[in-house]
Amino acid sequence: MAISKAKKQEKVELLSKELESSTTAIIGTFTKLTVAKDYELRKVIREAGGKYRVVKNKLAPIAGKGTRVEAALKGLKGVNSVAFTSGDPVALAKVFAKWVGENAEFQFKLGIVDGKLLNVDEVKSLATMPGREEIFSKLLFLINAPAQRLATVLNATGRDLAVVLGQGVEKEKFAAA
Repeated sequence: MAISKAKKQEKVELLSKELESSTTAIIGTFTKLTVAKDYELRKVIREAGGKYRVVKNKLAPIAGKGTRVEAALKGLKGVNSVAFTSGDPVALAKVFAKWVGENAEFQFKLGIVDGKLLNVDEVKSLATMPGREEIFSKLLFLINAPAQRLATVLNATGRDLAVVLGQGVEKEKFAAA
């Protein structure tokens, strides 16, 4: 069934508005994906803070014009969908890769993160990276570790002195003659 020009324009404007704030997009292709599986995929991506749309190959580049994900939407062929987010790209890639691993009907085509195009292998390696919160916690640990070690060393002198004095008292080394 053909879509009217007004309906196409409406779809382009809607997708363009959603893509304006996006910094990350993952393009994929699917064949024989059931409605239930599609619903499950959309739910997984939504939980990761992203959005998922099936796109028309001619309308996607028009909608992406002037956005950070413009390069990924050019020259699409076949049946395509795009998952995009303005949040953590690793979180989106992780849930997407996990879902793709369990569902062979879907395959990655390419991705884009902050204007840099990623091939299939790079999208998969993005999914294996630690997430933003994990990186922050490791960074805070590294910042805090030297201070903790210094406090331990400073406390050790007093603690060691107290232990020596305690042992001297136990063995009555300090008794008056």
